[in-house]
Amino acid sequence: MFLNLAMTVDGKIATANRRVSSFSSPRDQALLLDLRAQADAVMAGARTVDLNGITLGAGAAKYRRRRLRRGLAERNLRVVVSGAGTLNPRAAIFRARTSPLIILTSGRASQRRLKQLRRLADQVKSCGARELDFVRALRWLRRVWGVKRLLCEGGGALNDALFRAGLVDELHLTLCPKVFGGKAAPTIADGQGLGSLHQAVRLRLKSARRSGAELFLVYRVLRSAPRARSQSKSDNRLR
Repeated sequence: MFLNLAMTVDGKIATANRRVSSFSSPRDQALLLDLRAQADAVMAGARTVDLNGITLGAGAAKYRRRRLRRGLAERNLRVVVSGAGTLNPRAAIFRARTSPLIILTSGRASQRRLKQLRRLADQVKSCGARELDFVRALRWLRRVWGVKRLLCEGGGALNDALFRAGLVDELHLTLCPKVFGGKAAPTIADGQGLGSLHQAVRLRLKSARRSGAELFLVYRVLRSAPRARSQSKSDNRLR
């Protein structure tokens, strides 16, 4: 799995009210679509989908041609994560019927919400009784939908859960010359977090490129991190 995010120099991926979330350059937007063209599926959290009007689609014809040249389906599978099933049924992603849409949820989602989501998505899968178990969910995606390469585009709570579960292989991070500030503004990894420096997810820089005023960074997650070996089952889930 690999993550792709744009971040301000003070570590924010959106403003505190989340009304400003798209702040990077056209170059970064093109990178986003190129990374989607390398993935079997693209995933995002419920609030990212609700608030940003995104569809997680493959983009213009040139990106779909790249997918075909790589031996992938013309359009990527789309995956939305919501442990409680709290998704806006009027969100843009539900109006774009371009490729299969999967919703991952947990036992916290009510039957009323599940019924509504099943009308909106191609499949709704519950993984976990109270919290979403990502290890189980990703195994299911591979077995049922053939997902071998998964791209996640946030938000912060989802990224945090994936890091804690030891599921992230690579991080693509665009550093943008802006400062949002605000203690309530989301960062690239919010949620529960890790309790000590010893548990920190360790990264190794693979590449760094400058384009205009932005830096494009790629990090590899080090699998030898102590956190990955000692992860408890309850930490593999999103609340």
